[in-house]
Amino acid sequence: MSPENEKKKAGFAGKMAAEAEKTNPELEPILEARHVTKQFPASGGRTLKACNDINLTVYRGRTLGIVGESGCGKSTFVKMIVQMFQPTEGEILFDGKDITKLKGEELRQSRRKIQMVFQDPAAAFSPKMKIIDIITEPLMNFKLIKRSEREAKAKELLRMVELPEDFVYRYPHNMSGGQRQRIGIARALALEPEIIVCDEATSALDVSVQDRIIELLVKLQKEKGISFVFICHDMALVQSFAHQLAVMYLGNIVEVLPGNQVAHNAQHPYTQAMLGAIFSTHMDFEKKIESIESEAPSPVDAPPGCPFQNRCDRCKEICRREKPVLKEIEEGHQVACHLF
Repeated sequence: MSPENEKKKAGFAGKMAAEAEKTNPELEPILEARHVTKQFPASGGRTLKACNDINLTVYRGRTLGIVGESGCGKSTFVKMIVQMFQPTEGEILFDGKDITKLKGEELRQSRRKIQMVFQDPAAAFSPKMKIIDIITEPLMNFKLIKRSEREAKAKELLRMVELPEDFVYRYPHNMSGGQRQRIGIARALALEPEIIVCDEATSALDVSVQDRIIELLVKLQKEKGISFVFICHDMALVQSFAHQLAVMYLGNIVEVLPGNQVAHNAQHPYTQAMLGAIFSTHMDFEKKIESIESEAPSPVDAPPGCPFQNRCDRCKEICRREKPVLKEIEEGHQVACHLF
C-alpha cells in the first residue's frame, strides 16, 4: 500500500466520526445482539462453541467493524444476524423485535431490511445469469417491480455503485473482481435495506480496489443512512472507516472501542498484538513487526479462564481460573481483561 493510500485510509476514521457527530449526535440502536451463543456438535460428543455470549449494538447510519483471526467466530455471528443460522442462546433485536423468533412470511419480510455482501461474488452469483437478472431477482421475488421495469431499475442500481449502465446484459465472468463486488453491493441495495452485512467483502481484492470499494460504502452510507456490519481480518483496513470496532477471539468479544481510537488507545493484549503485526510502508525500519506467539487453541478445547491466556505475555494466575467479562473502562470503550 502506498503512503498516499495509507494516509487516505487513516483519514477516513476521523472524517466519518466527525460526519456522524453532525448528522447523528444521539446514537440510535438499530440492532442489538444480547447474550448470543452458537454451538455446533463436534466429534466424541463434544461441543464447539463458535460464538460465546456476544453482546453488540449496531447504530443507525454507522459502521460496526468486527475483526479477528480466521476461525474466531465472526462469520458465524453475522450469519445469525442475517438469519442463516439460529442462535443456540440469546436474542437479536432489530428495531426492538427479536428476529430469531420470527417464522413464515414475517421472517421473509424481515430479511428485506438486512442484506449481505459475500466475500466471493463469483461464487455468490450464478454464472448463467446476466447482471440484470442478478440484481433485480430480489425485487422480483418480493413482487416490487414488474418484468418490464427490470432494465430501468438495473441501470439505476448500476449507477448507484458507479458502474456503466451497459453492464446490464453482461455475465459475471466478463467482469473484474472489483466490478463483481460492486454488483454484489448493488444487489444488496436493491431492497433498500437498513443494514448491510459485509462478510470479508474486500479480502479477495487488490489494495487499490479495496480503497475504492470502501469509498463507495462510505458514500452510500452518507447518502442513504445505511448501517454496515463489516467483518474483516485486516485491522489496518477496518479501523480506517468503522465508527466502532469489536475485536473477537476464540468466539468471544475481547474489546469494543471507537474506530478512530484503535491505533492509540487499544488496551487488550490481543488487540495490541494485532496492531503490532501491521506492516507500515513509511519505511520506518525502527518499527519492529511483531508476531503473536503460538496458535489459538481449538474452540472445541477452549481453556477455562481467559481464552487468550496461552498467547499472552501478561497472563496472571487469575487469568487461568476466571474468564474476564467485558467492562467499560471509559465511555464507548469496553475490555474483557483482568488487567483492568
